[in-house]
Formats: sequence, structure tokens, C-alpha cells
Amino acid sequence: MELDEKGWVSIEQLLYALHQSIKWVNLGKGDLKAMIEKSAKKRHEIKEDKIRAMYGHSIPMKIVKEKAVPPEFLYHGTASRFLTSIELNGLLPMSRQYIHLSEDIETANLVGKRKDKNPIILVVNTKKAREGGIKFYLGNEKVWLADNIPNKFIEVKE
Repeated sequence: MELDEKGWVSIEQLLYALHQSIKWVNLGKGDLKAMIEKSAKKRHEIKEDKIRAMYGHSIPMKIVKEKAVPPEFLYHGTASRFLTSIELNGLLPMSRQYIHLSEDIETANLVGKRKDKNPIILVVNTKKAREGGIKFYLGNEKVWLADNIPNKFIEVKE
């Protein structure tokens, strides 16, 4: 399949590729729409006759996202062992294309628990970060993305 620069692929091309497996031979556009609508994490989106992953984790090229204005504060849950590095370097995407930020503390805490049973929660002042030239992108209704967040815009939630 060929993705465009924003990570979109035609649904027709995706279905053709999926139909090569007997397991997916009866899958249709309606099934794809239902999967996306029922998904709790909203990792994919459909527009007209195209589909894409919202974050582009598994492809080597960077998915181009449109800049958006986030709430004044966003949250990032992480393992305490990463705090020293974050205090020095800020938040970096590491193996991902973007840094993932949450609109609420609860979601950040759940994400952080993937790496640490007692994660730390970082608070990002997006207003100051945007004034400092940092761009934010809407991932989905709960996830915001950024290329990097310098440490001066980050505080540890007490």
C-alpha cells in the first residue's frame, strides 16, 4: 500500500490488501467504519474514501498533523526513572513520531502505569509553550501530540 504524506491510504487499496487473506475476504468499508466507531482508543480515522492511523506509529515517515490549540494544561504520565532525563532534555518522542499528552490526569496516570506502577504526572503549560513556539496537534478527542516539549514548560504534579 502507498500512504500519502499525511498517512492516508485509499480504503479500496486497504481492502484489496486485506482481501488477500481468507480471514479478511468478506471485510468491507462498513466493517472498517464500525471498528473505528466502536474503538475506545480512536486510533484510526476515515475521511471520504481514505483511512489512516491517527498517530502513525508503525510507519517510518512522519505523519503530518494540523496544528491546533490545546487546553491551557495537558498531562503526561511516565515512570519516575525518566524524570532526570526529562528535567534535562524536556519531553522527546523517543521511538514515537510525537509526544502523547492527555487532557486529563486520569488518562495520563493510566498511560504512566504501563511503565511504572506509581507513575509521575507531568503538567505541560501549553499556553506558555505555544508562546515559546511549540506546536500542538490534535490526536483524537483525548490525546494531543507535540514534536517536543522543553523542560521550562513542564512541572511535576504534586
